[in-house]
Amino acid sequence: MADPLNGPSADSSDEDVFQRVDAPLPGAPTRAAVILPWERQGRDVAGVDQPRAAEARLAEAVGLAASIGLVVVHEAILPLRMRRPSMLLGEGQVATQGQAISSGHVDVVVVDAALSPVQQRNLERAWGCKVIDRTGLILDIFGERAATKEGTLQVELAHLQYQRSRLVRSWTHLERQRGGFGFLGGPGETQIEADRRLIDDRLVRLRKDLEQVRRTRGLHRSARKRVPFPVVALVGYTNAGKSTLFNALTGADVTAKDQLFATLDPTMRGLKLPSGRRVILSDTVGFISQLPHELVEAFRATLEEVSEADVILHVRDAAHPETIAQRGDVIKVLDDMVADGTLDPAWPDRTIEVLNKADLLGGVAEIPLREGAIAVSAITGEGLEALKAAIDLWIAQGMEVADYEIPPQDGARMAWLYQHGEVVERHDDDAAVRMKVRLLPADRARFERRE
Repeated sequence: MADPLNGPSADSSDEDVFQRVDAPLPGAPTRAAVILPWERQGRDVAGVDQPRAAEARLAEAVGLAASIGLVVVHEAILPLRMRRPSMLLGEGQVATQGQAISSGHVDVVVVDAALSPVQQRNLERAWGCKVIDRTGLILDIFGERAATKEGTLQVELAHLQYQRSRLVRSWTHLERQRGGFGFLGGPGETQIEADRRLIDDRLVRLRKDLEQVRRTRGLHRSARKRVPFPVVALVGYTNAGKSTLFNALTGADVTAKDQLFATLDPTMRGLKLPSGRRVILSDTVGFISQLPHELVEAFRATLEEVSEADVILHVRDAAHPETIAQRGDVIKVLDDMVADGTLDPAWPDRTIEVLNKADLLGGVAEIPLREGAIAVSAITGEGLEALKAAIDLWIAQGMEVADYEIPPQDGARMAWLYQHGEVVERHDDDAAVRMKVRLLPADRARFERRE
């Protein structure tokens, strides 16, 4: 079966497909080239608005390649006058890049665009090495980073959906026929049909397994609601510092590295706010521009944690030159979740924008803020108390104030109110304890059902 990530998209026995460059020695680093096709007028090869500079987009692609150990020995931005169905690039560009790839002994070429199966195969023939596109590269990164069973299932689902799209008639080695079955004989099943059937069968099983993951997450959320704490979810562009901020706020030791997609699997920890109220903080996978559709679908269970959050912290890298464009990419993903019913349209109303990495810009005071935004440094801790106070205030604004009279001997109910709410006033006498308490609507309903 063709494997667009781990091997060329043609039978290795077909010598007429392409001539390979010298294979790297065992243990030697994989040498890579990163090529960015770039159209004029600020539009990318998908024809959508592209606010980034080409150099910034190329730097991001190089960072993605380096994050899985590829040694980038050649990089190039190639202006596109027109998109060619056969190889996307022009013949002269293919030839020029082929010389650089050959002289650099490149093992894999990353084309930072969406390649059709035919384009991928033709470029592999022309350059004599493996070629992957942006989707294939991100899938490879996710496959390496997935640590939990859920993450592994999600990556495999996305990978197989991508592989299925690579099964095309242009790959002649997949047109071989297998013998027919039964007494009727007949031409039998072609290799491509068999491969597609095997992938479809596996996709069905994976979707069932992931549906079980969703049910399990639903049970966990129901359990949290029975002993409810507000949920605060971190979202943001990859490498914005979400995991570092998560660790700084909670004292956890979640993996936090200066690399793209260091976190794939969601993690939750408790956080105590200045009022004494406790919340659950959730660290989630980072977003990226042009996030492959296969990954959005596969990571639906992970993104559900965002949809269930009471407060969303949109963490931005304030020091990044493309921070505004990154903000737009995150908002687009969240808006897409609204469009498919995963996220409610009012998500901006419960979102706090967090401008992280203030230490790289001279401190919190040096960062201009829009209304409601908070500047912090997860490394130095500056601004974290203000962030906690902002979360506290937001949650308090969504709470209701209620008055209760409780018999003095009913210590259990009073303790419950102290644990789940904020006691504003308390007056004790021999007849009753009168308490004015601020509670979340769900908590108030639960307490009053106990009466």
